[in-house]
Amino acid sequence: MVLPGTANLTTSTPLLQRPIFKPVLRNPFTPTRHHPKPIAISASASQISNRHTSWTPTSWKSRKAAQIPVYPDTEELESVLDEIRTYAPIVFAGEARKLEERLAAAAVGEAFLLQGGDCAESFKEFNAVNIRDTFRVLLQMGIVLTFGAQMPVIKVGRMAGQFAKPRSDPFEVRDGVKLASYQGDNINNDAFDEKSRMPDPQRLKRAYLQSAGTLNLLRAFATGGYAAMQRVSHWNLDFVQHSEQGDRYMELAQRVDEALGFMAACGLTVDHPIMNTIEFWTSHECLHLPYEEALTREDSTSGLYYDCSAHMLWVGERTRQLNGAHVEFLRGISNPLGIKVSDKMDPAELVKLCEILNPHNRPGRLTIITRMGPDNLSVKLPHLIRAVRQAGLIVTWVSDPMHGNTIKAPCGLKTRPFDSIRSELRAFFDVHDQEGSYPGGVHLEMTGQNVTECIGGSKTVTFDDLNSRYHTHCDPRLNASQSLELAFAISERLRKKRMRLNYFS
Repeated sequence: MVLPGTANLTTSTPLLQRPIFKPVLRNPFTPTRHHPKPIAISASASQISNRHTSWTPTSWKSRKAAQIPVYPDTEELESVLDEIRTYAPIVFAGEARKLEERLAAAAVGEAFLLQGGDCAESFKEFNAVNIRDTFRVLLQMGIVLTFGAQMPVIKVGRMAGQFAKPRSDPFEVRDGVKLASYQGDNINNDAFDEKSRMPDPQRLKRAYLQSAGTLNLLRAFATGGYAAMQRVSHWNLDFVQHSEQGDRYMELAQRVDEALGFMAACGLTVDHPIMNTIEFWTSHECLHLPYEEALTREDSTSGLYYDCSAHMLWVGERTRQLNGAHVEFLRGISNPLGIKVSDKMDPAELVKLCEILNPHNRPGRLTIITRMGPDNLSVKLPHLIRAVRQAGLIVTWVSDPMHGNTIKAPCGLKTRPFDSIRSELRAFFDVHDQEGSYPGGVHLEMTGQNVTECIGGSKTVTFDDLNSRYHTHCDPRLNASQSLELAFAISERLRKKRMRLNYFS
């Protein structure tokens, strides 16, 4: 049975399919299909360490650094950074290594990455309810995707550290007044006055404390029973419950409950940890290099360096210069890394960047996150895939359908049309089908709050609705209903791909 109204990402080409049911009890990250897999160059910890003989956590300072704030009091900044260097790590090296293993499965079509959360976290909206609601929507989306794809879904939040934002212009002008641009709550304040826009080092300490508090709460939700599979029908948010997406989710939840009941009747206990806890990781853009350096630690078990501010970090479109400071810093840490790629990326440059960041071609090390808009993606992505494949590189391909679809509404606010977001995802899947490569995941700016920031969706948000609940500090986010609607569309596309593979296997 297919849930109604879910075929939003499918192409017009009919797919041969027949229902084949193969119930298998297995480790969810053990590959089950026989895919031709690229050969990884193995490297011991000592070999990897040797490649860093010219790298140190501070070697980025010898390179040109974009998007780094200029602080009026450098002595105060250094004092704050020295204090942060004494703080406990927010995440641990072993957790980051496990995430890399999971992402290696996504690189070969054996798992799917769901990465989502705020455009930019804020101090003002930091509270347990907001964290819980975003986490809850990610749980719901994970269930929907797992059910359709019947493969593990890797859940990574843009949370617990996603503060700093790159700006296209270092200054903002309003009514003839020119001030420094707002760069995120860990740097300055969004209020439009000179004092608020002055970079303040003390904000870095508050960002650390908020990140640690957020992750502490996420760990409790993930392992303390809240994420138990038996609670699948309790995860609906109040404002979503009586909507089309809420009804579709509750229908799915009922089927999951029935499956759990069947398992229990067969003597398969639902008390197993895999049924009561989930793996959840955090990520953010590696932007504020002084802060990232201060939280970089040498792992005592492997001798490798990890940036302990997050499990995964990515380099953005504005900071991915081959000889730049951000790439220099990232090449030396051992966390899983993402590369944001727009239609401006040259295929040869992407290959070179991958080789710099992953010289030993470790599976799971690199995730390429495309952000192009649907039309550009259909033209540009095939060339990138072919270049990476020809170079023999192992990467996980992920779609960010948000950043290439930002427009300005008549009222002056930035927004993103839901139909454009869905179109880019459809194009992403179409290209990978054509190229024989694996669509490895999705990267979304979304929230559990009932905001009106992106227009469209089944609970149609119009231009006139934007002002009613427009709360973002930076870019527009999908609300819970829109996020679920997108998850159902992706799930149906993954389900059809699975059925097609089963038919020909």
